[in-house]
Formats: sequence, structure tokens, C-alpha cells
Amino acid sequence: MIPIWRACFDEEEVAAVREVMLSGWVGAGTKAADFEKRFAEYIGTSFAVSVNSCSSALLLALQALGVEGREVLTTSMTFVATNHAILQNGATPVFCDIDPDTLNLDPDCVARRISDRTAAIMVVHHSGHPCDMDPILEIAASRDIPVVEDAAHACGARYKGRMVGGLGTIGCFSFQAQKNLTTCDGGMLTTDDAQLAERLKRLSWMGIPQGTWDRFTAGPQQKRWLYEVTEVGHKFYMNDLNAAIGLVQLARLESANAQRREIVQQYNKAFADLAWLRTPGIAPYARSAFHAYVPRVADRDNLVAHLHGRDVDSSVHYYPNHLYPIHERYRCALPVTESVWRELVTLPLYPAMTNTDVAQVIDAVRSFQPR
Repeated sequence: MIPIWRACFDEEEVAAVREVMLSGWVGAGTKAADFEKRFAEYIGTSFAVSVNSCSSALLLALQALGVEGREVLTTSMTFVATNHAILQNGATPVFCDIDPDTLNLDPDCVARRISDRTAAIMVVHHSGHPCDMDPILEIAASRDIPVVEDAAHACGARYKGRMVGGLGTIGCFSFQAQKNLTTCDGGMLTTDDAQLAERLKRLSWMGIPQGTWDRFTAGPQQKRWLYEVTEVGHKFYMNDLNAAIGLVQLARLESANAQRREIVQQYNKAFADLAWLRTPGIAPYARSAFHAYVPRVADRDNLVAHLHGRDVDSSVHYYPNHLYPIHERYRCALPVTESVWRELVTLPLYPAMTNTDVAQVIDAVRSFQPR
């Protein structure tokens, strides 16, 4: 069975983990600090704060922005972690509809649903394709509202030449096992705001202003057990084992994403003549990270069953969040979302796919006869 995603590691990651394990320090230390520095340089932001997941990053981003008791504009076409973060912060999700081609927030719907109660706008770069950020940022700036980028899918994506995750107020990345850059599990926050970065760092470690490594290496004159705790934080920091893997993965991210683009080009060419399949839309402003390949097909469920019979895995990303019982009270009209999601199918895409793997997926799709 060809999987939808597969993590791609080699001896470099093994050696990096071995080095950390033999060092005797596996908590948050120099590797995590180095990963933060290099990731910020890659994205082009002044600061980066490493955490244990993108879910943690999203929760911290909204906590630092103080959205409690107010509204956050968001998308329903995402993993539930995006909108859990809103609820976890005591805020109300206000769902906006999507563009049918990119599956990203429709700026016109954002403009219609923004209000005096809006505390933030949460954008999601679905499948690695950047949102149309300029009109969203313009809407936000007109009301002095922060924008949080859920870039879980979009590590390495670019919007008009600018790196995703460095466009809004705070960027949130995922390094979970299936992502373009994986640390097995982990996440990162990016920002240009020094005060936000300082608070995010503090919130990621129980509200303690200094990390354990910094306090334990400060010298004997420092009373490392004395520190100020001014607010409730979380144990969300990244350890050096994950960070060591991340440093290796970051160094090869561009080449890995280039391999993804090559596979997507093969898919698009092979499926171009299929009247029943619509290849993913790519806006002229975007350079997608292609975390996922998500075409649209009218007979989606039968295609999934057909592919499984041909040893090709597939799935659906995502079931619209506003249709879950937990969001029943926040439901609103999202005609594009509710129409499009029924046609979405996710096909295998990862850098380690061989030409034989790609050909098997193509043959399996092309052999399908929609009803």
C-alpha cells in the first residue's frame, strides 16, 4: 500500500539524535536555541519560539494576543486543532467561507464578518498553498487586528516571494511526523514583535522567564532556583532531541519541497485529460509547499474505495469543523465549504516516492470509472 505521507529520514537524523543522547542533556538546550535561530533566519522573522506541537503554538499565539471573551475569524476547512485553540482561549470562532480553488479563506467573506468584537483573524494555508494575504492584512490593519498564520502545512511556502509565517503577526508551524519538515513531533512560533516573542517563550515554560539551560549554565553566583513567575504558563517547550532532527530537516527542506513539486507536476500532467477530476488550483501569487495533493472529484467515495483496491491509500482533508457537534452553536452559512469538501480527496505525496510509486498512483486513478 502506497501511503498518503511518509516521514523521510536517513543517517544524518540518526547521528544528530545520537549526539544529543550522548551529551547527557536531552531537554531544551543549545540545539533548541540553534533551531529557533536558524528557523527565524529561514522565515525572515526576528524571532522564533520552538514548542512541542503546532496545537500548542496556536493556543499560545491566541493567549498572547488576549482574545478571551471576543471573536476570532477562522476557517472551517482545517484540522480541529486550529479552532480548538480559539475555544481553549475562551473566544468565539466566527467561520468564514473559502475560495473553491485554493481552499483558503475568502477575503471578501472576512470583510463581511469582521466586527468590533473581532480580536484576531486566523488564516490557514491549506495543503501548503498560501492564502491571499494582502487583502486580509489590509482588512486587519484597518481595524488594528492581529493576524495569526496557521502554517502547519506550509513550511517553505511563499506568497509573492515572501515566506509564509512571516506575513502576519504570529506564524504557527507544525513539525509533526507527516509534515514537510518533521521533528517527529513539534512546532514553532514566528514573529517580529520582541514583546510577543518574550511572552510566548515564557508561556511555553510555565510562565518562567528563563529556560532551564540558561539558568543552569549561568554560573555559581546565580541562584538558579530563584525566578519570577507572573502568569500561568504551559509545559510546551521543544527538547533538544526534536530540535536536532529539525536542524537536519531544515537544511534539506528546499530540496524536499522541490521533489514534491516535481511529483505534483507529474500528477497534473497525467490527470489533465480526466473530465471527472479537477487538479488543485494554484494562484499566480503562490509558491505552494505542496504538503498535500488534493484534487476534486464528484464521485470521491467510490474513488477512495477503488484506490484502496489498487494498493493506493487516500483520504479526505478535511471534514468541515463547523459541522462537528462541538461547533453547533457557531454554525453559519458556508456554501462553498459545504459543497467543495464533498469532492476533496488527498492522494499520496512525499519526497521519497519513487517513479514506480508515482506511476502506480497515476495508473490507479486513471483506471477509475466514475458512476
